[in-house]
Amino acid sequence: MKLYRNILYHIVLHHITPPDWEALDVLGVERIDHGNRALEDDALVARLRDDRIPLTVCPLSNLELRVVEDLADHPIKRMLDLGLLATVNSDDPAYFGGYINENFRRVAEAVDLSTEDVETLARNSLEASFET
Repeated sequence: MKLYRNILYHIVLHHITPPDWEALDVLGVERIDHGNRALEDDALVARLRDDRIPLTVCPLSNLELRVVEDLADHPIKRMLDLGLLATVNSDDPAYFGGYINENFRRVAEAVDLSTEDVETLARNSLEASFET
């Protein structure tokens, strides 16, 4: 896997379910998309924080798919408070009703993110991208 990563590919895990998180080591995962459930395991949270493995979250699709019942219950603020490299994303904007700005705006209002929180999320997005 490391050969592919170094030459052409990055390893992204699409969702993670504790306690089955061996993929971090087996595959050398560099990012976890839809990482909300990672919060269920304190050891996993510590690992993600310490290794700076990004978690992408998509607030509006999380609401539409009932990952959260109300946007005010979204875990993005908790992720930041835990020191995780969390990012806000849009998933499928046409289907879930919002591009990136709308996801940022609505989740920021719903969970009362500060300007500093939003800036951190924006910086996290740059760090989590494979271009930086």
